[in-house]
Amino acid sequence: MILQTNIPFAKEAYNPITYDSKVGLLGSCFSEHMSGKLAYYKFKIFQNPFGILFHPKAIENLLLKAINQNTYTEADIFYANERWHCFEAHSELSHADKNVLLENLNFAVAETYMFLRDASHVIITLGTAWTYRHIETDTIVANCHKVPQKQFLKEILSVDEVAASIENTVALLKSINPKITTLFTVSPVRHVKDGFVENQQSKAHLLAGIHQIVSKRHQIHYFPSYELMMDELRDYRFYADDMIHPNLLAIHYIWEKFQLAWISHESEQTMTAVENIQKGLAHKPFNPKSEQHQRFLANLQAKIQELQTQFPEIKF
Repeated sequence: MILQTNIPFAKEAYNPITYDSKVGLLGSCFSEHMSGKLAYYKFKIFQNPFGILFHPKAIENLLLKAINQNTYTEADIFYANERWHCFEAHSELSHADKNVLLENLNFAVAETYMFLRDASHVIITLGTAWTYRHIETDTIVANCHKVPQKQFLKEILSVDEVAASIENTVALLKSINPKITTLFTVSPVRHVKDGFVENQQSKAHLLAGIHQIVSKRHQIHYFPSYELMMDELRDYRFYADDMIHPNLLAIHYIWEKFQLAWISHESEQTMTAVENIQKGLAHKPFNPKSEQHQRFLANLQAKIQELQTQFPEIKF
């Protein structure tokens, strides 16, 4: 008896991720879950330099800044609620000292350019097609930073606008790295603050826009995170307490599907070795000074040294 519908997966023949890959992850909070998994297994990653970005225009703007190597100045930041902010970055970069904020923004721009120039893959997770336009400057912002809502116009990107932004994003990446593989996915997190119907409309615009651009021949791919959550995991037991975000079990399930599709076969043995070491490092002994635990630590260190002989860049 089959009690679940399953999305078919096969190992990607187009440039799967290996331990030689350099993987950039940009976008919504779900991209941080995936980057956490990749980091746990010690793949080379670069994650959300401007913090969480939810919509396509925010990511496009980040890449435009980075690839043009623009510099942020005082004209690009503002003071509110006793902190300095930038409308193009998440509030985690905000700071009480404007010079620190500018330094962090410009460091993120330089770091993004340097990484993407040599990256093998970039994974972009889109969360919403809803945007906020700052009325005074007539620009779409990445984050409102709790500035009064009357200063913004709420707008939804059309399917064509989503597609155009994605196309611009891919063109920017290819301009400095023609061989880069770009992988898009839609976050399974529901933005119910926009409204239940409005969230579905938003996700539909993202999906339709992405699929106008996806082309394996041009190294532009799609991974169905949203579909996995909505179809295979269609039960509230796979949600966190807020009934909106995927819980740890759901995240792990989607990660396993991602691993099946995008992690190379030859990397699986190394992943197992890394996981064994990670579990050993997390082990809490009853008696840290016991002879048995000292032998355990020596054996663990030997495993680390053996792995680092093959992959010197892996650090624990």
